[in-house]
Amino acid sequence: MIDFLEILKVVFLGIVEGITEWLPISSTGHMLLVDEFLKINMTDEFKEMFFYVIQLGAILAVVLIFWKKIFPFQFGDKTKSVIRKDVFSMWFKVVAACVPGAVVTIFFDDIIERYLHTPLVIAITLIVYGIAFIWIEIWNKKRRPIVRNVDDFSYRTAFIIGLFQVLSIIPGTSRSGATIIGALLIGVSRVAAAEFTFFLAVPVMIGMSGLKMLKFGFDFSAEEFIVLLIGTFVAFFVSVVVIKFLMSYIKKHDFRVFGLYRILVGIAVLVLLCF
Repeated sequence: MIDFLEILKVVFLGIVEGITEWLPISSTGHMLLVDEFLKINMTDEFKEMFFYVIQLGAILAVVLIFWKKIFPFQFGDKTKSVIRKDVFSMWFKVVAACVPGAVVTIFFDDIIERYLHTPLVIAITLIVYGIAFIWIEIWNKKRRPIVRNVDDFSYRTAFIIGLFQVLSIIPGTSRSGATIIGALLIGVSRVAAAEFTFFLAVPVMIGMSGLKMLKFGFDFSAEEFIVLLIGTFVAFFVSVVVIKFLMSYIKKHDFRVFGLYRILVGIAVLVLLCF
C-alpha cells in the first residue's frame, strides 16, 4: 500500500511537471531537483522512466487545447470529410524539426544521463539560459518578427528550431526554452514560437516516453502503476491551466521574467550545494 506522504510527493511532482513543461524553465531540471531534496520511495530505474512518462499527461493537454489546429481531418455530414493540407504541412515541418534531436538522443542519451544529471549542471544551465532569455528579449526590442504564424513556417525555419532543441538534452536547459530561444533569434514571433514548441513536444515526448518505457519494461508493480497514473493525471490538469496562461501572457509580455526566475533558482541551487 502506498504511504499517504508518498502520494503527496507524487502529486507535487505532477504539479511541478505541469507547470515547468510549458514554461521555459526546464521541467526535467526541476523534477530532478525536487527529487534530490524530496525523494520519492521508488527505485532509480522507475524514477528515470517516471520523469519522462508523466509528460504524457502534459501532452494530452496540448491535444485538448489545440485540437482544431493539430487534427488534419475535418468531418462534415456522413458522406463528406475534408483533408486539411495546411495541418499535414505543419506536421511534416514538425517531423523535420524532430530529426536533429532524435539523432542526438539515440547516440548520447545514456551518456548525458550518466554524467550530466546533477544539481550542479542543472544550476549552471538554468543561469546560462536565463541570461540568454533576458539578452535576446532586450535585443528583440528593436526588431519586428519575420514569421508571425505557424502557418508561415518554412522547412528551413522548422529545422533550425529543431537544431536548437538538441540543446535541451542537457538537463536544466528546457526543451521549450531552447526552441523558443532559437525561434526568437531567427525572427519568429513569441506566440508562433510557443505554439510550434507545443506541437513539437507531441512527437518528441511520446517518443521519449516510449523509449523509457521500453527500457524499463512493462512489469509494473501495483504501487508503481498507481504512482504513474496519479502523476500523469495531475500533470494533465495543471498543464491545461499553464498553457492557457502562457498563451495569454506572451501576447502582452516577453520572456524576461522567466529568464530572471531561472537565474534566481540556479543561484539558489548553487548556494544549497555549497552547504
